[in-house]
Amino acid sequence: MIATSGPTVTEPRRERRIGRSIVAVLAGFLAIVVLDSGIDAVVHATGIFPPFGQPMADSLFLLALAYRTVDAIIGTYLVGRLAPHRPRRHAMTLGLIGVVLSSLGVVATVYGGPEFGPIWYPLALVAISLPCAWIGGTLAQRTRGRRTD
Repeated sequence: MIATSGPTVTEPRRERRIGRSIVAVLAGFLAIVVLDSGIDAVVHATGIFPPFGQPMADSLFLLALAYRTVDAIIGTYLVGRLAPHRPRRHAMTLGLIGVVLSSLGVVATVYGGPEFGPIWYPLALVAISLPCAWIGGTLAQRTRGRRTD
């Protein structure tokens, strides 16, 4: 007999899974952007942070780091919940994206001047990206493991 190598039944399913993976990572990324931007707007509007473009005290950058840490865990948890498989791996993918984007923030801070804040802040954002992703992905994995469906 001659073996044929045509499309298999699993190819459309695989494409759907890849699409769902991309959507999951994008949804988590958007959640983080919306949460960070929303909280930034609130703390600036309420006077906790000075107006945009003006220097902030280090203690305010610590506050920003704290809520960005929580936002990153929430966003990567969302990725894991939406992922078609391997929730932690999907969350870690978003964590790697966070490392890249935060590294760009380091470059911008170094060359941007004092209004961009202290260099430790974007370095801390780089440092927390993967641990937050691991936590969010692990929480999603545990939650998915308890589901009955």
